[in-house]
Amino acid sequence: MEKHIEIEEVLAGLFHRYFGSKPESMILLPVSGSARKYYRLSAGNFVCVGTWHADVAENRLFVDFSRHFRKCGLHVPEIYVMSEDGFAYLQEDLGDRMLLDVIVMEREQGDLTPHLMELYRKVLSELLRFQFLGHVGLDYSHCIPRPVFDRRCILWDLNYFKYCFLRLAGGVFSEEALENDFSRLTDRLCRVDNQAFMFRDFQSRNIMVRDEEVWFIDYQGGRQGALQYDVASLLYDAIVHMPDVQRECLLDDYIGELQTYRSVDSLQFREEYYHFVLIRLLQAMGAFGLRGLYEKKAHFIDSIQPGLENICRLFQAGKVGADYAEIWHVCEQLRRSERFLRL
Repeated sequence: MEKHIEIEEVLAGLFHRYFGSKPESMILLPVSGSARKYYRLSAGNFVCVGTWHADVAENRLFVDFSRHFRKCGLHVPEIYVMSEDGFAYLQEDLGDRMLLDVIVMEREQGDLTPHLMELYRKVLSELLRFQFLGHVGLDYSHCIPRPVFDRRCILWDLNYFKYCFLRLAGGVFSEEALENDFSRLTDRLCRVDNQAFMFRDFQSRNIMVRDEEVWFIDYQGGRQGALQYDVASLLYDAIVHMPDVQRECLLDDYIGELQTYRSVDSLQFREEYYHFVLIRLLQAMGAFGLRGLYEKKAHFIDSIQPGLENICRLFQAGKVGADYAEIWHVCEQLRRSERFLRL
């Protein structure tokens, strides 16, 4: 089934079934870290994106989430039709303009322009709507791999960092000290309230910009979790290199608007937030190791040095205290290594 011609036949059949005509054009779209295949199909005024993926459970989860979020009035693509076997579906075409594309075009001397800052504020405002409105009535029972971002998920992420980044990168560290750091970080994260929807991979490549509004994709890894995780994912997106001053400004805006949904202690929220920044950065390094060092995908390789710098700055600024000395030690060691300085 994974042969392109067979996939195209399935998607063309779905297009004809939904729109009543055969597609006149079918273009394979570029992908990054995903095993999914995307096509843009069109005929006259009809246009959509066709998706094929071998993981039926993940496909059904994306479709179910999308339909729930659409009912909540949230900015996600409409799902038009899905194949009976669950391998393929057609969805609304949100265009080709990712938030990352706008950032690359508009940023000035490393800073985000006022227009970009306004887009980020829209993203964070919409994120709150997902976290609270999208959470209500959402069925988490089929989430992959677990319905809640809990202790087990945290440990998986930390081991992902250790085995898919540190081992592949050749980091030298004390296994005992590193595991002690992991235990302290896990205990800290598990104490935070997790009654909200969590995208999991909330970053600039998964946010589309259409007619100056922001739209969201790639949330099939979502589950119930803490508010801080997605904010950390967005503001510490390694490929964006956001200045710290602007990160703090956007965090202030998010916390201010959060108060309209839930009363929170802003100082406590910030303290908890930086521990989620750390787990998110470590998880991302695991992805950079697997997709970059092992699979040799260029944009993941390009993210390694910025990712290490983000982690080290977090420690240097005292954002997470001195509880994770071995994590800091090995990241600083790799950040200074000639192998990654050349990237």
